Amino acid sequence: MHRPLPREAASPRPAPKAPAKTKPSAAAAPSQAGDLNILADLIADAKRAGADAADALLVRGTSLSQAMRLGNPEKLERSEGQDLGLRVLIGKRQAIVSTSDLNPALLKDLVERAVAMARSVPEDPFIGLAGPDEIAQGWVSLDMADPTEPDPVWLLDFAKAAEESARAVKGVTNSEGAEASWGRSQVSLVASNGFAGGYVTSRFGLGVSVLAGEGTAMERDDDFTSAVYRADLKDPVEIGRNAGERAVRRLNPRKAETARLPVVFETRTANSLVGHLVGAVNGSAIARGTSFLKDKMGTPVLHKGLDIVDDPLRRRGLRSRPFDGEGIAAQQRKLVEDGVLKSWVLDLRSARQLKLKSTGHGSRGTSSPPSPSATNIYLTPGQRTPGEIVGDINKGFYVTDLMGFGVNGLTGDYSRGAAGFWIEKGEIAYPVSEVTIAGNLKDMFLKLEPANDLEFKYGTDAPTTRVDGMTIAGK
Repeated sequence: MHRPLPREAASPRPAPKAPAKTKPSAAAAPSQAGDLNILADLIADAKRAGADAADALLVRGTSLSQAMRLGNPEKLERSEGQDLGLRVLIGKRQAIVSTSDLNPALLKDLVERAVAMARSVPEDPFIGLAGPDEIAQGWVSLDMADPTEPDPVWLLDFAKAAEESARAVKGVTNSEGAEASWGRSQVSLVASNGFAGGYVTSRFGLGVSVLAGEGTAMERDDDFTSAVYRADLKDPVEIGRNAGERAVRRLNPRKAETARLPVVFETRTANSLVGHLVGAVNGSAIARGTSFLKDKMGTPVLHKGLDIVDDPLRRRGLRSRPFDGEGIAAQQRKLVEDGVLKSWVLDLRSARQLKLKSTGHGSRGTSSPPSPSATNIYLTPGQRTPGEIVGDINKGFYVTDLMGFGVNGLTGDYSRGAAGFWIEKGEIAYPVSEVTIAGNLKDMFLKLEPANDLEFKYGTDAPTTRVDGMTIAGK
């Protein structure tokens, strides 16, 4: 339990200005060309050692974070690391080994170990690299990396401005702190099928969490901002004020009545519905037959006029990439178009299982094989404002928080703990907590109505979304 703060909370500070002195982060990192050469040599060594095919991934990363709590610096962390993963294939057998040590002698041992492992594992008929005609041959810049590294003092001032703004909100009594962070990653991929490529990404972030109330009647809430470029971050004063106001609004919650009523999901919870749908069209689940949407290709799964789009090519997107983890070119794709399911999310292995082609969704780490994963996913917005989709609800529930993981991927049954606000005669009436909302995702998707307030904030994004006829279990 946090101790209550004294009531002399400071007034909000203006957003800190970036200092004149910033250093280009790219200058400190080994060159992309150098990393591609290291991987190309490793692939050649693997082929000489007996591998039929191979690919290798090298990821270098640097991160920096500063935290502030109760007006005092609480943490300063900087990390730098590198990790290399080698996958070798002998016939229909594969093995993956990884290391953070790029000493040439140790890399020779790595190759020998990987080849020996590949000879001893069971066969998998669906593994294999992309064909030369499948790999990306070129790509455009997606502007995914801010070239400068922030000064630690700037990060601290950014976090301080957010926390002070949150603590200045009347009713806020304690703080879990604010943290500002930056990270940069350099990704390089080479394969024996002729693919060689790489890219650099950066991420800036700020989050703040505070508490309102006293004793056992305390409530917490938070807010954050995240962006590829520092210039695209939101004002820390705004972030802090929003976190504080959200926490205060949650004080003195009531119990909700049990009923079947409309449920409106705030944007920060609506994106989870999109995530459930995307998970249900993941190629691995479809190939195993463990998805409630496995038989729905070409049929309506959303209301007519709605799309779910995967866009890895969005400039400055939080999950953008020019190619996937198997060297296949990224492309924008509508998983759902005009309400109709149009595409699975496939890597090479799941595509071969389903006798289809990869959709360019292979993702991998340095110690694991590729698997299907979406990128910048969003539900297209509707026509009405959030106020309008709430305004014609006589009684309903506005969800701002979800708890638990009560979703059955095989049947689509949905049941999760929730908190938020009661809707009465088209208005937000009072806070409620300890509520369970339930339904079936197949029915929920078909009834879903998005508002017009789509914002790209999370990587998986959705507007405020209304779903009628859900079961609300309260008092």
